[in-house]
Amino acid sequence: MQKTLYLAKLKSVKEVLHFSGPDLQRLTGLSSSDVQHLLSAASSHLRGSSVLTALDLRVQKERFPAQHQRLSLGCPVLDRLLRGGLPLDGITELAGRSSAGKTQLALQLCLAVQFPRRHGGLEAGAVYVCTEDAFPSKRLQQLITQQQRLRTDVPGDVVGKIRFGDHIFIEHVADVDMLLECVSKKVPMLLSRGLARLLVIDSVAAPFRCDFDGLNSAPRARRLQELGAILRRLSAAFQSPVLCINQVTEAMQERSAAPAPPGAREERLCPALGITWSNQLLMRLMAERHRPEDGLAPLARPTRTLRVVFAPHLPPSFCSYIVSAEGVRGTPATESS
Repeated sequence: MQKTLYLAKLKSVKEVLHFSGPDLQRLTGLSSSDVQHLLSAASSHLRGSSVLTALDLRVQKERFPAQHQRLSLGCPVLDRLLRGGLPLDGITELAGRSSAGKTQLALQLCLAVQFPRRHGGLEAGAVYVCTEDAFPSKRLQQLITQQQRLRTDVPGDVVGKIRFGDHIFIEHVADVDMLLECVSKKVPMLLSRGLARLLVIDSVAAPFRCDFDGLNSAPRARRLQELGAILRRLSAAFQSPVLCINQVTEAMQERSAAPAPPGAREERLCPALGITWSNQLLMRLMAERHRPEDGLAPLARPTRTLRVVFAPHLPPSFCSYIVSAEGVRGTPATESS
């Protein structure tokens, strides 16, 4: 068989595995059983002497730390909901109505990423790309001054040493072309130099809604796929979470089997940009604000819920949270799955 492979100019295991079984039969003249034996031998060679199962990877966290590392949200309740925080590899979408607290949580993550690793951070800054509104600098300054009250788990001297405002890089883009140029050229420079380990886009839908109408669905889908591919490559290459804030639209759809807060109207909310964008995501979160007139909020205080819509490593679940001067805090004992 070795001579046959030499005559077929197959010089490595990688070259063998590039071909399908029928293609190898035509190329080498081997029988079907010999080709299957060849493919099995090539696969075994690459696999090595042992096979790791998903359970092995979970048990051996110390051997594979990157697969289990998360970026803390700066709140233990929210971190428990997400089993530690945002994954470092992949795109997380945070969708919801206006005033649900999406930007508040994004700003909090821009501060959380700067903490030492032992406190859930990545010891680096964040890139914040604004596509519709001006960057909320006043709110950011308020959150910075309140960090010691929010992060009671971190010693005060550690918080005091972090220059939060110096490590958030802000970009404003007006259309899809500017957004793609930003994530293709500017963002990689910051990530490659270790200046940032978090990318936030607020919001991902705005430039696409401005540049494309309903008649241009195919061009829009191609651009969405291009954006998703760039963001996934950046996240994987630099082990940096990508958070994309998204708008929602009203849609009629069947009730989901996922748990939801009593009376929640989430079934009629659909994140913008459709299935093309959904396929780019690792995790989708939905933020919802219930007003007193909805009959879901007690007295005159609105309540908010954060729900896991889908994620490969999480069950559908939710918890309540509040937005205060200090930041975003999950409400204890409200988690449900």
